[in-house]
Formats: sequence, structure tokens, C-alpha cells
Amino acid sequence: MEIALFSPSSLFADEDGNSSDKETTKTHQSYVERSHQFPGMELLIREFSFHELNANLLWPGTFAFAEWLVQHRLWIEGRHTIELGSGTGALAIFLRKSFQLDVTTSDHDDQEIEENIAHNCRVNGVTPILSHIRHSWGNAFPSADPDWDLVIASDILLYVKQYANLIKTLCFLLKCYKPKINAAVPQRNIGEIGDTMLTDLCNFTKQRLQLMKLLIFFGDNFGTDTCLGLCRPAFLMSWRRRIGKEDESVFFTGCENAGLEVQHLGSRVYCIQCRETNIKGTT
Repeated sequence: MEIALFSPSSLFADEDGNSSDKETTKTHQSYVERSHQFPGMELLIREFSFHELNANLLWPGTFAFAEWLVQHRLWIEGRHTIELGSGTGALAIFLRKSFQLDVTTSDHDDQEIEENIAHNCRVNGVTPILSHIRHSWGNAFPSADPDWDLVIASDILLYVKQYANLIKTLCFLLKCYKPKINAAVPQRNIGEIGDTMLTDLCNFTKQRLQLMKLLIFFGDNFGTDTCLGLCRPAFLMSWRRRIGKEDESVFFTGCENAGLEVQHLGSRVYCIQCRETNIKGTT
């Protein structure tokens, strides 16, 4: 397995960084806890001093992605979400605290990672702790019927050799998606069901019109890179780590060859979906 070694100080010493100057608030054994400033809140995140699976640090790109998600909160509110390569769990914790988002974390099949995410949930007041799935890309997914309508990830394009495995996992989550069905439906007579359906249809039409007005406004004011709504399911990915154009092309070409469609939304944020799904206007 490829192992990348990084110095925490090289990541968080920049003048425009988003982390607290109090780099080390508590150090014990093989962990370091740092205070990180996210939009509207500060989170205390415990990181590994070193981890062989490279899940030890909170990458700077996470903060930029968090800001983008706040600016586009209409696209993610109410989504059933899974994060790939969660690492410390910081982004998922932020989304739960900010939007009460139904989010599941996932990372390598590694107990230490899962325990550390649970720790970070507890110290930041996220109870019950977030659901977590141990999964190494490319392997059989633990859930046979994925029902997440939004997949997210930040700064995961690190190893080119893992791109094929990542794409395999993405294809499973996007192409095998099955919407959640609420089995607890109360019994009602035909008249009540008809009245309810008519009311729901009217409400849906009103909401749809309001949403379309907002989407048109966003499209007119933020340029052609703006995505008019997100399909279900969709994969939102952002990264700030520098990777070569050739490596970037390998990933995008691999997605397209696998029947996925890639769209750049601006600010180094990309949306990936099944090719047959029309992303525009679908929410």
C-alpha cells in the first residue's frame, strides 16, 4: 500500500488557513487535538499523529468545501448522505450540526478510524454518534441496497492507483441506488388518500415553482458553471490538494468510461452522476 507522510505544520501554517493558532490543545499517545474554524462554528478535532492509511489529518480543502456547501445549502438539505474517505469525520460532523443532515461516514476497514470519528462526534456534541461504514474502495459494499441520494467527498484524489477502485464504488452507489421507503404508512380509505394526494400535488407544485425561481436566479447571477439542482443520486466532490492534469484526466476519463457524467460546478467542486440522469432541474 502506498503511504504518504505529511507534516501537520506544513498544512496549517499558511496565513490564509482556517485553523486556530492554538495548533495543539492536547497531545497524548498518538493523537493531536486541534481547534478548527468552520463556517459559523468551531470544532475540536482529534487527529492521528500518524496513520498508515493516511486518515490522520484534516485536509485544508475540507474548509473550502464546507463554505461551498453552505452557499448551496438548498441542494443538500434533507438529503440522505454518505461521505467517502471521511478521515476524522470533521466535514460530516459540521454538516450534522449545521443542517441536521442525515449523514453516514465511511472510510477504510479500520477500527481506529471508526473509533476516532466516534470520539470527534462526542466531543463536539453530536449524539447519537454518526453511523459509520467500514469500506475499502473496490471491495464489495457492506450494504447491498444503497439508499443514499447524495455522496460527498473532499480531497480524496490522492493515489492514482486507487482511482479504478474509487470509480467501482461510485458506480455501485450511484447505479444501484434505491430510494428509502417508509414502511410505516397509516391505513386510510380511498377518499382520504385522494384528498391527501391532491393536497400534496398542489404543495409540490408551489414548492417546485419557488425552487425554479431560485434556480433561475442562481443561474443568472453565478454564470454557466452553476448546476440547476442535483439529481438523486449525485456525487459531490471537491479537492484543494494539487494533482497533475494528467492524473485528473485519468479519473474523469475513468468515470466517463464507466457510464458516469462529470460536471464542473466551479470553485473546484464537481458533480458526478449516472449518464442517463438529467441533472438540470431535478431535485
